[in-house]
Amino acid sequence: MAKKKTKKKVAKKKTEKKATDAKASAGSRSRTRRSFPSLTFEESLVLGKGIQDCAAGEKVRKLTLFEHLGKSPDSSASRDLITASNQYGLTSGGYQAEYLELTELGYKATSDEVGAKDRLRARFELAISGVAPFKALYDKFSGNKLPSKSVLADALRESGETERIDECVDAFIGNAKFLGILTQIAGAERLLSIDHAIEELPAIELLNDVAAQRKAMDHAGSKEIAKSTDWSKTCFVVTPIGEDGSEERQHADLIFNHLIEPAIAKLGFQVIRADKIAKPGMITSQVIEYVLRSGLVVADLSYSNPNVFYELSLRHVIARPCIQIVRKGDKLPFDTKDFRTIEMNMSSIYTLVPQIEVVQSELANQARSATGTDEPAKNPITTFFPGLTVSFPEG
Repeated sequence: MAKKKTKKKVAKKKTEKKATDAKASAGSRSRTRRSFPSLTFEESLVLGKGIQDCAAGEKVRKLTLFEHLGKSPDSSASRDLITASNQYGLTSGGYQAEYLELTELGYKATSDEVGAKDRLRARFELAISGVAPFKALYDKFSGNKLPSKSVLADALRESGETERIDECVDAFIGNAKFLGILTQIAGAERLLSIDHAIEELPAIELLNDVAAQRKAMDHAGSKEIAKSTDWSKTCFVVTPIGEDGSEERQHADLIFNHLIEPAIAKLGFQVIRADKIAKPGMITSQVIEYVLRSGLVVADLSYSNPNVFYELSLRHVIARPCIQIVRKGDKLPFDTKDFRTIEMNMSSIYTLVPQIEVVQSELANQARSATGTDEPAKNPITTFFPGLTVSFPEG
C-alpha cells in the first residue's frame, strides 16, 4: 500500500514538473516572439514568384506550389518560408492551409506585368513600411548616411523593441539593400527615400522596348540636364571610377570626398562625377554633356585610364577651363606632362594626410585662375594648333 502511494506521489511530481516546464517554455517563446519575419524579403519573395510562375498569380494548392519549387511542403524551412511570406503580407494562408494565394500588394510586387515603379513601391510597402521595426528605422534615417549597426540597434530600443535586436538590424539592412534604397554614393552607404529610389530606377526597367527606352531616355535626359543645370557653376570630375571595392574606386572616392569637393565647392561650384549624375538617360551621352558644358573640369590622370584621356581631349578641343591632377609616380603622356598638373603623394597615409590642405589650396587657386578669364584655356591643342579648337555653348 505504501509503495502505491509513493508511486502516485512520484507520478504527480512528474506531471507537475512537465506542466511547469511547459509554462516556462511558453513564457520563453512569448518573450522572444519576433516582431519581424525570420527571413529577408528577398528570401520570402521566392514563394510569391513561385505562385506567379506556377499559377499565373492565382490561388494554388500548397502541395502543387512546393512541388513546383522543388521543396518539401512539410519541412521546417518551408514552414518558415510560408510564415515569413505571410508576415510580410506577400501571401495569405498559413503553413497549415491547403491553398496559398498572393495578396493585392503581393501580386504587384511579383508580377512582370506591373510597371517597375509600381512594383518597387509595392515591395517597399511590404518589406519596410509594413514591418513596424523596419519602418521605425527607415523613418528615422531615410535621406542620410547609414549609421553604425550599434546606432541602429539603439534606435530600435528607443522605439520599443527588446528582443532579437541584432537580427532585426541585419534583416532591415538586407531588405533595404535588396530594394535599392541602401546604396553606396561616393564611398558612403546612404539610405535613400523610396521616392528617390524610384526616380533612380535603371532606364531599362521602365519600358519594355529596350531600344526605344534608351533612345527616349537619352534624349529626355539630355534635355532635362540642360534645363536644370547651372553649367557655369558646375565642376565635373573626370576620374577612373572602377568597380565597387576596387583600388580605383577607393582612390576616386578618397580624392573626390577629401580633396576636390572640399576645395571646389567652397567657390560656389556643384561638384559632380559620372556615377553621381541623378538623371535618366545613357551614361555615355551624359558624361560627354558634362565634359563639354561644365564651367570647370578636374581630370584625375592617375592609373592612365583611357576613358579619362578621351574625355580630357574633348575638353581640350573646346578650350574650356580644366585642372589636371595625378598620383605622384604615375607617368603622363608627352602631350600632357608639360602642362601644369597637381601631384598627390599617395604612397602612404603618412604622406597623404599632411598634404591634404596644400592640395586643396592648389585646386582652389587653379580653379579661381582658370575660371576668372575669358581667354581660351592653355592645353596642347590651343598651344600648338589653335585653329583646331571649336566653340561649344554653356547652356
